[in-house]
Amino acid sequence: MDPRNPNTEAKKMLLSHAKTLRLHTGNLVNRTRLKKKCPCSPSEENLPDTLDCNIPLAADAIAPEEREELKVSAKFFLFESDQSSIRDAVDMACQTLAVSQLDSVIIAPRGLLGVDNRTLAPLQPAWEELETLVRSQRIAAIGTADLDKDLLEQLYNWAQVKPSSNQVNLASCCVMPPDLTAFAKEFDIQLLTHNDPTELMSAATFQEAMQEGTQHLSAGDWRLEWVLRYSVIVKSRGIIKAMGYLFSARKADL
Repeated sequence: MDPRNPNTEAKKMLLSHAKTLRLHTGNLVNRTRLKKKCPCSPSEENLPDTLDCNIPLAADAIAPEEREELKVSAKFFLFESDQSSIRDAVDMACQTLAVSQLDSVIIAPRGLLGVDNRTLAPLQPAWEELETLVRSQRIAAIGTADLDKDLLEQLYNWAQVKPSSNQVNLASCCVMPPDLTAFAKEFDIQLLTHNDPTELMSAATFQEAMQEGTQHLSAGDWRLEWVLRYSVIVKSRGIIKAMGYLFSARKADL
């Protein structure tokens, strides 16, 4: 945010008033077209509580005639325990891609469970929200990531909507654990791999990015709520047509 730019003060006004900040990276497959767009001419009477910054690309929207040819998936990273954020993220993804349903959503529970947690309790409210979205046909299938055999078994036995998949990070596991493989095979759970970092984005990294991107003195007041990564794949060819990130941050209570 260039202090010499006449829009700078307007953007600072928006950021100061807003309570929620949402960012859409646009389709990263088309990186050369990236250009951030934020509202920059507010009036005092029309300051929004939610500030949306996005890279508007018409190519992100899926044409109705193409929908059956594409698989739309998402991975959800929840940084705070408010499970209502899941519905917000899914709604935002559906709106971005112009679809009524996501084919699959995987929740990364590391931020909820921690590294050594042996109980499923912190994940259960979020999973119940995902189940609600399955029943309302907003999501077709739900899965999780980085659960070992014991936690996956706990989830399967407790959940009303069973997990269809479980991602395993091969950075910490060179081969699939035999007990996890056997359990997944018995109950028809697909085991997938991923290479996401243990911590997708730390609070310090997020606040540093906010400070650099806005040059706003109160950037440290913002907390990252969730990140959703979506991908659109051509089923017949296995080609990624679109991939992007949606972010949501909330101003900390002072």
